[in-house]
Amino acid sequence: MGWIYGELVLIALAAMLSPTTLSFSILALVLGDRPLRTGAWFYLGAMTATLVIGVIGLVVIGDAAASHGTSTPKTWVAVFDIVAGAAVIAWVVSRLRKPPKPERMASMVAQMSKLATSPAIAIVGAGATLANPGGFIPIAMKSISETHPSTAQAIADWIFFAVVSLLPLLAALVALLVARERTTAVLQRARGWLERHARTVAAVIFILAAAALIRNGIAGLTS
Repeated sequence: MGWIYGELVLIALAAMLSPTTLSFSILALVLGDRPLRTGAWFYLGAMTATLVIGVIGLVVIGDAAASHGTSTPKTWVAVFDIVAGAAVIAWVVSRLRKPPKPERMASMVAQMSKLATSPAIAIVGAGATLANPGGFIPIAMKSISETHPSTAQAIADWIFFAVVSLLPLLAALVALLVARERTTAVLQRARGWLERHARTVAAVIFILAAAALIRNGIAGLTS
């Protein structure tokens, strides 16, 4: 059971370090004159979407991925792990082979600049669509379902995943409350650093998560 939770932690970290999510989160805080307002509504949208999608999904699938009476995963779960892990690695390789696109970052900046002066509901909607864990959601659901959880445990595990996946944005909001000027300067530097290194850092965590998935899938098929 411990290896399943280890897999869940790696998936949560991969979602947390997604370059797209990190970039949109940083931009939500550094563009505009009211970063706390924009960041708070952006976080609320992302967290609400992640929680609603996850809780509904886990209630629907329940413990469908759990192996009853044995530690060996079901065949379809093992196959899912291998396919998901391979897909993540293929995506990472394809992204690293392509040079960064300045026009993409410029488009993100323009999009978030407009958002800074938008109504709260628009910021919430943007957070829900731009900063949710995306493709890591079904993988995390599968991992939680494998633990044969009660409804309460499944919800608790999903809250853990949601909080970790959005932790940088939450930490930045708290830091802004405590020391706004200093945090703003740090976020500005972090924006430049992310533009240069985010893909590399994320690739390491993505590959570790993918390796864990593939290892668990192969072990399930050969045991």
